[in-house]
Amino acid sequence: MFDLINSIRERDPAKPSFLEVVFAYNGFHAVLWHRLNNFIWHLKLRALARTLANFSRILTGIEIHPEAKIGKNFFIDHGTGVVIGQTAVIGDNVTIYHGVTLGGVGRVGKVDGKRHPTLEDWAIIGAGSQVLGDITIGEHAKVGANSVVTSDIPAGATAIGIPARVIGGDDRARAYGMPSIKEMEEVTFTIDCIINEMGKIKKELKLDDADCKKLKEKQKIN
Repeated sequence: MFDLINSIRERDPAKPSFLEVVFAYNGFHAVLWHRLNNFIWHLKLRALARTLANFSRILTGIEIHPEAKIGKNFFIDHGTGVVIGQTAVIGDNVTIYHGVTLGGVGRVGKVDGKRHPTLEDWAIIGAGSQVLGDITIGEHAKVGANSVVTSDIPAGATAIGIPARVIGGDDRARAYGMPSIKEMEEVTFTIDCIINEMGKIKKELKLDDADCKKLKEKQKIN
């Protein structure tokens, strides 16, 4: 417990005191509850484990299935709205922010086996991100806020977007899982180029907005 508290104090930019973490950090409380619930789950007292997990969710705003496997020094910053699924596996020193879901993809049919993500050591998942399915987020990888991840992210990479795609390496990544300013400028420049090229094509084909609208309607019909 002391290692977890100290790791939170080291990683949180707010630099909280020991007692702040103990009494005021719902992410810390949720992890402690999960340790208990996971122990009870493996005693085959599953109804009790689920009941206590639900009680923990009411108290902390964080939902963690009792069977989820969580490593050392797991830091849930802010925490509210976090959901961690039954077969999720979380390594050591992982950080996730509020609103993150480590969930399944809702496939119909067979539901046995692993359905939820694996986060390897030191991974960071930004606020509001949805990491879905039996995928792996590699060591030191970072997922930007509000991204939707449905495929593996390599170790040391930064991924953003819907669906998320890798846009840079760890040398330019930010601690919150967001890309650097340079990476965002590169993305913006690429989008601007695409828009300009589309404008040239429309001009050469002598298409106005009304013509484009008609083409879209025709494609819908087809």
